[in-house]
Amino acid sequence: MRTPRQPHEPEGPEPYVMDSVRLRHLHRWQAEGLREGLADLYVESSTTPPGEQFSGRQEFLRRLADGVKLPGFDMLVAEARSLTGCVFGFPVPRDGSWWQGFDGPLPQNLEQLTASGHVFAILETVVHPHQYARGLARRLQERLLADHQASLGVTLVDQRDRSARAALEAWGWQEAGRLHRAPTVLCVLLLPLGERTTEHPEGLGHNARTQRPG
Repeated sequence: MRTPRQPHEPEGPEPYVMDSVRLRHLHRWQAEGLREGLADLYVESSTTPPGEQFSGRQEFLRRLADGVKLPGFDMLVAEARSLTGCVFGFPVPRDGSWWQGFDGPLPQNLEQLTASGHVFAILETVVHPHQYARGLARRLQERLLADHQASLGVTLVDQRDRSARAALEAWGWQEAGRLHRAPTVLCVLLLPLGERTTEHPEGLGHNARTQRPG
């Protein structure tokens, strides 16, 4: 998994998303067919200097091309008058191989949820900076996780990218450690969707509701 690009969303309070924004899933072939439109959305949502927009667009297309090849790839797009946002990712393999390079022992709850197939990796989140799109990034992320019956979302951010970490944390993502993938050190961020209890206020409890048959 590569380091995700910084999510972009309008600043300010997070009101409800207007009902005019429609969400729909795209499988691999549909995502590839919409690749140019998705790349345009990326550029329009980017804070990249004009001189670097072409290279940024090409890098996004490369990440998309890599992402669609992953087992279980799924994309959720938001549409209003036009394409407004997208999020895509894939289920983390149950064998735990995805966590190789984790700094220190992997927390037991993460190991259990991974083995039960309840962890979903978010690879990219892009939202157009429309006024009515506030809150859309979080809505897209949570909907994609819920549709995959995931109790936990995970994403990786270069530890030097403070602005990306701040944006994700503002949407409820929680830092859970470091992952070493040469030559980069990545921050592991989690978005819990599991049931929150007194014993597991962060929603990472491995209980009967979240356990999936092997």
